[in-house]
Formats: sequence, structure tokens, C-alpha cells
Amino acid sequence: MTAATSASAAPPHPAPPAWWVAVREIWTHGRRIERVCYVLGLVLITSGAFHFTVFFIRGGPWEGPVSWRKPTTFGLSFGLTLIAVAWVASSLKLSERTRALALGIFAADCFVEVGGITLQAWRHVPSHIDMQGSFNTGVSMTLAVGGGILVLVLGRLAFAAFRGDPDQAPSMRLALRAGFLTLMIGLLSGAAMIARGTSEANTGHQQQAYQDLGFLKLVHGISLHGVLVLPTLAWALTLTSWPEPKRTRTVALAASAYGIAIAAALVFDLATM
Repeated sequence: MTAATSASAAPPHPAPPAWWVAVREIWTHGRRIERVCYVLGLVLITSGAFHFTVFFIRGGPWEGPVSWRKPTTFGLSFGLTLIAVAWVASSLKLSERTRALALGIFAADCFVEVGGITLQAWRHVPSHIDMQGSFNTGVSMTLAVGGGILVLVLGRLAFAAFRGDPDQAPSMRLALRAGFLTLMIGLLSGAAMIARGTSEANTGHQQQAYQDLGFLKLVHGISLHGVLVLPTLAWALTLTSWPEPKRTRTVALAASAYGIAIAAALVFDLATM
């Protein structure tokens, strides 16, 4: 048998799975600003994982205003959210300028938030509502202003999601609306925590402010990531043979379950205040 015959008889390489092809297309078909956000999101996730390693090696408290929990969870959470928002924004009916501006501001704000929290963790001082000293006050106020910017930018994207795109599959349209609704709940619960803590700190009850700051922590954490979970489910269902009405019903069921989880978290947070 000649080498040419042997080569021609070699079995073909198996085709990659459909999900991998679909994931790869998210990158290859993505706009430049979206790909930048994907990379920056991975940087934030890496930062969160690094700080969990620091906690694992060095030890120290996980809870409380000064701990490795904040740079860990904020790095992971903001990284995932940045990737998720950049991805779902690609499905929203927006002008290219509006999309690029919104994602650019959001990415920069994510780094400001995680950067400020990480800086204060290494300085071993609280990151939020710390009004002791001009530098700490400046960091706390920067984080608070950054939170307000998050609400404005993501609110603009949420408006586009609720306006909808008639050319979009109903299952994805529903997932985007429900996902952005949960995200706004997460942002507003975070704003409520900061507002309460700041009010108590400004009246001289600094330690009480630290204790009360996370009174909506569970509902905040759960609701933030609906914008990743629900659209990902809708996307995954497109890889199945299910008809669109069945996909839409599945997304509606998942969105309802997610809403129940948020409501249960709110009840728990309020009951344990």
C-alpha cells in the first residue's frame, strides 16, 4: 500500500459538537466591543479566582467588611456579568454607537468597582461606606457613583430588551426581558443596601452601618445573574430539535422559577434583618 493510498484511507476527523461551534461563533461573529468585553470579563474572573487562592493560602475572615470575600465574589460576579451583558447586548435592537458606548462605559465601570474593592481589601480597610479619612471616603464615594452609573447604563439596555425585536425568536425575546428584569432587581437591591449603610454612617453609626450593609445580600446575588442564566437557556434550547413554542414555554417556566427564587431570597433577607 502506498503512502498516498494510506492517507486517502485515513478516517475523517470527527466534526466538533454543535454547542462548541455555536460558542465559537459568538466570538467570531462578535463586534469588536463585544470581544473586548469578553476578554475583560475573563480578566475580572481571573482576579476573583486569584483572590480566592489568596484567601485559601493566607486564611483570614470570609465574612465582614474587611475580608477576601469581596475581591473574590465581586471579581467573579462582575466578570460573568460583563461577559453576559456584552453577549446579550448583541441581540438587542440598538444603534452601533449606542451599543459601543453602553458596553464601553459598563466595562470601565466594572473595573472601577472591582478595582476599588480590591484596593481596599489589600489595604485591610472596608471598601463601602468607609467615611474615615479622605482617601477611604473618596473610594467609597467613587464606588457609590459607579453603582449609579451601572443603573443608568444597564437601564438603557433593559429598555431595549423590553422594547423587543419582532425578528427575534419569542423564547430569546422572553429570556432577555426576564433576564434584564432580574438584573435591575439586583442593581436596585444593591443601591438600597448602599443607601441604608451610607445613611447610618453619616449619622455616626459606622459599625452599625457595616453590620446592616448586606441586609439584601442573598436577593442581590441571585437576581444579578438572571441575565446570564435565562438567555443562556434560550440559546441552549436552539441546539435542540424542540419547536419554538416548546422552547418558549420552557423559558417561561424557568423565568417563573427564577422569580420565585428571588422572592424567597427577599423573604429570607427581610426575616433575618
